[in-house]
Amino acid sequence: MNTSIEYALIVNNAYKVFGKEKKNRYWLPWKNKKNGQNEGDGSEKESTVTIAVDHVTFEVKKGEIFGILGPNGGGKSTLIRLIATLLLPDGGQIRVFDHDVVEDPMAAQRMINRVSVEASFFKKLSPMENLLYGARLYGVKGSVIHEQVKSILRRLDIPEKNIGRPMEEMSRGMQQKVAIARALLSSPILLLLDEPTTGLDPRSKREVQSFIRELRDMHDTTILLTTHDMVEADTLCDRIAIMDSGKVVALDKPENLRSLADRSNGHEPTLEDVFLELTGKKLVKETDMPI
Repeated sequence: MNTSIEYALIVNNAYKVFGKEKKNRYWLPWKNKKNGQNEGDGSEKESTVTIAVDHVTFEVKKGEIFGILGPNGGGKSTLIRLIATLLLPDGGQIRVFDHDVVEDPMAAQRMINRVSVEASFFKKLSPMENLLYGARLYGVKGSVIHEQVKSILRRLDIPEKNIGRPMEEMSRGMQQKVAIARALLSSPILLLLDEPTTGLDPRSKREVQSFIRELRDMHDTTILLTTHDMVEADTLCDRIAIMDSGKVVALDKPENLRSLADRSNGHEPTLEDVFLELTGKKLVKETDMPI
């Protein structure tokens, strides 16, 4: 039985390390001795290794909104880059609709699109110009592309007057909406959203979240969402993996994860209660750099 047919994404024992071990190769006689050994005699090692993704395993079903919840620095963004073929795993296997991201990256890339927390644009160009350029890169052609772009921008509540304005004059929230619109031009069947609502005002955040639901319900898009917003994960996701220090420490439906938290204090547990209980940590600030 080919179980991969059921899944949009299979991550099996994925592992990613940054940095390397440094070893002193030369014996330096003028160095001070420690515990009877000369410094730099080859027996000392300086570790500069960071394990960003530590043997992570999970599957995402077709049509599912799957959340990866955790603090910045927990490995979420690195995992997204591995799935998107922007980084190569140092171990394990990742398959996108049964295409191995290492052995057949081009086939995997045709299935996916990615929206990151810091979207890149030609700042001097307008949303329309940026999207038309993106459409050509995706191979989308024809006279209908202008109407398709306008339709997506309207659905994300981007005012008509802003469509022709330079991106540099637009708010952070508006730019993030344009990033999501650009990702939709290729009609991805697996959409990778790396903290897509970080920095958005409450109204823009709700609009983007509503659009994410519509993508799944109306267009059968499978969505992988990383976030450190507990409420967003709880309300949007069918299942959630909680990551900490590169590892998945829990994976289940939101309601089942909440049942893991201590209820002795008399209040209904939240996902933040679960996270604190599993990791002993609080979520870090949004200004910290993601890993």
